[in-house]
This record gives sequence, C-alpha cells and structure tokens, in this order.
Amino acid sequence: MSKSFLLVGGSSDIARHLASLLLADGHRVTMLARDTERCAELAAHGAVIVQGDALDEAAVQEAVNQASDHEEGLAGLAHLVGSIALRPPHATKVEDFEAVLRTNLTSAFLSLKLGGKAMLKAGTGRLVFTSSVAGSYGLTNHEAIAAAKGGLEAMVRAAASTYAQRGLRVNAVAPGLTETRLGASILRSDALREASVGMIPLKRINEPEEIASSMHWLLTQAPDNLTGHVLPLDGGMSALRG
Repeated sequence: MSKSFLLVGGSSDIARHLASLLLADGHRVTMLARDTERCAELAAHGAVIVQGDALDEAAVQEAVNQASDHEEGLAGLAHLVGSIALRPPHATKVEDFEAVLRTNLTSAFLSLKLGGKAMLKAGTGRLVFTSSVAGSYGLTNHEAIAAAKGGLEAMVRAAASTYAQRGLRVNAVAPGLTETRLGASILRSDALREASVGMIPLKRINEPEEIASSMHWLLTQAPDNLTGHVLPLDGGMSALRG
C-alpha cells in the first residue's frame, strides 16, 4: 500500500538514497531541500520537491502540508539535516556554537513539532532523526556537534515517551563517519582518512546507502514496539574496543 513520507534535508546524499528506496517501494515522497537541483532526478521519478530551509517554519509547514495531502495522511518523516564544526571550545565563537545547535537540533525540533502534529490527526506515524556517533562517544574537538546531537538523542527519547500512547514511533540513527559531502571535510587527506579509519573497529568508512537503508527500515519495516531508540551505525566505535 502506498504511503506518504517527508524527507527534511532532501538534498543531502543520504536523503537522496532514502528517497530512491521509498520511491522504488511505490510510496509518495516529498522532499524539503535548499538545493533543489540535487533532487531533479528524483523529481523526474515522482518525488515532490519543496524548496526551503529546515529552519524556516513556513517552509517546513508547507512541506508537511504537501506530504499530508494523501488519503492516509503523513506516514513518516526523516530529518537529515546536519553540519560539522570541529574546533576546541576555546577557539569557537559563541555564535558558531549556536549555529551548530540551530542547524542540528532546532531544525530537528521543528520537524518533530510540525510533522508530529500532522501525524497525530491520523493516530499513527514514524519519525526518524539523524544523530551522530559524537552524540554519545567522546571525540576530540567535537564539543559543539556533541552538544547538538546529544540533545537530539535526549529529545528523541522524550518524544517517544510523550507520543507512545498516541501512535507515533520516534527513533534515530547515529552514524559514524560517512562518505558524503558533509564527511568530505574530515576525509580531505590520506592522513586524516587513515587516522579516522584507525578509530573504527570495522576499519572502514560508512557508505551513505547503509545509513539510508537503516532509516528506510525504521520508517517502513521496523516492529511497532520499537521506539525511543538510537541505532548506532558507527562500525562498532561506540560499543567495541579494538
């Protein structure tokens, strides 16, 4: 049965893979994206593209409205917005710290607020957010992103409790370093790549398809009793010691 899904941060590498998976299932996909050109191929395959920023409440509401225009309403939302700013606290401006919080955490709250409200009308829905291994694993110079993603994970658990009796399931994925545009800044040299891989028990970098397929599972196939969880996709970093 066709369902309707909204991807916030639709121009990201992982979002585009996730959209392809959902479209292949025959679902309706709406994508809120700043860079709509990166979504052109998906639009040609039926995706509905809404141009806008994930921090613009009016744009997010428009995307939610578009995705909710389905006989069963909005079935699922994935939030795929992120940024990386790696500096020690003494070298980080307060405004830069706050920008990381807004991009990663405030935008997630806005998607939860507006997407969740739409789902409450149908009494069912799934929300999946993108955290990071930095949210639970102490990494050097990651204070800003750790604060943002740690807050996101706490928000996911609280929201899962708030809406448990109202049919909403709220989860997150927490990837490690991934071969995306966002990860390219960390992987810009062989030395940095080697150092990064050395920290990972599996000794390799994530592929974006792996993150997308995990989010696809949480949106479409995960059991109904799975809520309030953060799925680590970090090659064992947060659970294993080499």
